[in-house]
Amino acid sequence: MTQELTTTTADPGRTPARDGGTGWWRDAVIYQVYVRSFADGDGDGIGDLPGIRARLPHLAELGADAVWLTPFYSSPQADGGYDVADYRAVDPLFGDLQDADDLVREAHRLGLRVIVDIVPNHTSDQHAWFRSALAGGPERDRYHFHPGRRGPVPEQGGATPPNDWESVFGGPAWTRTEDGDWYLHLFAPEQPDLNWEHPEVRAEFESVLRFWLDLGVDGFRVDVAHGMVKAAGLPDIGAREQAKLIGAQELPFFDQDGVHEIHRSWRRLLDSYEGERVAVAEAWAPSPERLALYVRPDELHQAFNFQFLNCPWDAAGMRAVVDASLAATRSVGAPTTWVLSNHDVVRHPTRYGGGERGLRRARAAALLMLALPGSAYLYQGEELGLPEVTDLPDEVRQDPSFFRAEGQDGFRDGCRVPIPWTEEGPSYGFGDGGSWLPQPASWRGLSVEAQTGDPRSTLELYRAALALRRELPGLGAGDAVEWLAAPEDVLAFARPGFVCTVNTGAGEARLPVPGRPLLASSALEFTGGNVTIPAESAVWWAI
Repeated sequence: MTQELTTTTADPGRTPARDGGTGWWRDAVIYQVYVRSFADGDGDGIGDLPGIRARLPHLAELGADAVWLTPFYSSPQADGGYDVADYRAVDPLFGDLQDADDLVREAHRLGLRVIVDIVPNHTSDQHAWFRSALAGGPERDRYHFHPGRRGPVPEQGGATPPNDWESVFGGPAWTRTEDGDWYLHLFAPEQPDLNWEHPEVRAEFESVLRFWLDLGVDGFRVDVAHGMVKAAGLPDIGAREQAKLIGAQELPFFDQDGVHEIHRSWRRLLDSYEGERVAVAEAWAPSPERLALYVRPDELHQAFNFQFLNCPWDAAGMRAVVDASLAATRSVGAPTTWVLSNHDVVRHPTRYGGGERGLRRARAAALLMLALPGSAYLYQGEELGLPEVTDLPDEVRQDPSFFRAEGQDGFRDGCRVPIPWTEEGPSYGFGDGGSWLPQPASWRGLSVEAQTGDPRSTLELYRAALALRRELPGLGAGDAVEWLAAPEDVLAFARPGFVCTVNTGAGEARLPVPGRPLLASSALEFTGGNVTIPAESAVWWAI
């Protein structure tokens, strides 16, 4: 008997949000909105805060607990808003401060919490501090300005950068100013790094955090949380292609022990507010044990689990990452986070092979992720099964690393293409004025409108999975799984009242029926007391 099991008896619509309680974030499903690409409210082709506000019901119906917004602050947009000129102002491209306030209030009305990005490692080169620093003002000490090294002849004093550090976006991490000094920028030259040894830097960011907390946001995603402190003396690394070492090796500009004192001070500030305000670290660390330091009881609440995101489609590798991740966070009493895609990486259906195979794997990976203990982060459009757009013309690309050499791959625009809402319209419902990056024609059939009500669609799979996460007490919070015996290439684990089975292999897997089927990413076949799970598919079971 073949059974299409892509829906569930649980209501896939919105269920009441979890009450406050202790540690709402420990099992939350948080939906990332890339502001430029979610919804356009004013028809200029670029997403904005009013557009997001109008589309919040989609997130409520999906079953998300919170929304995380990428930067919408005043910015020259040299790096998609991660170059902030004014941390207390909304860029006119995205609306104004009233729009931000309205969005937070509407989200709360719908039972959604709001997390906003904070960018503390660097400012824009148009920030008032840096402009004064270039003019020789006292703000110079709030950045990393240093004389260069001497050249091969005395007349070339200071002609080379102070050390061999490279920008994550490629090229030297230093730019020389008109007065001969050099300033540090671990990313684009338009993003000068702040000197977190300076007390005025620390005081300013505490004030910025209070500004947004007072407006009502529920927390912060801390950009480059591992990069705010640099090793004393700024020592050379002695290696090229340093961007490839991030997250794999110790580097003098990332994951220095001094960042933890900063995060402790921020935790004290967050704890002083009512309503369980939280912070999640974007932190690249060379091991799960180092990453766990960011989420000790007196530091940040969560840290992104990039080891899981980077894990290839392989049963043994996935199991090893799950075990290592749970063990590391369990050692400090923190929840583990799980994420498959974000605005900086190739979308996982494409990473998993693309086409029908990539989508099959992505659907199965979603059920795996949502069954694991801890908190899950969804990137906008993954609930639609959107693939990476790999054929964008060079002339439309805006990723700053695309125009530089030897840094990141420069193709982050492919995961930032505006998402489709409807089957028709100039931008499939994104907005009335087209979209800032071109959308593939095939996305018409992947739109929210096209998938709603189709029990075999990826959107309805996500809605059903999130409804079950809320309904079943054995899902969500926790710190361990019980691995079960299973055929090669099959992951099987139990949680209270629940079993998840994932067939990562290229062929069918046959095993005894472990319980009552709840949800599957592909159609199942039952024979007697056995079930045949198709290749690259996952199933949830009640026991």
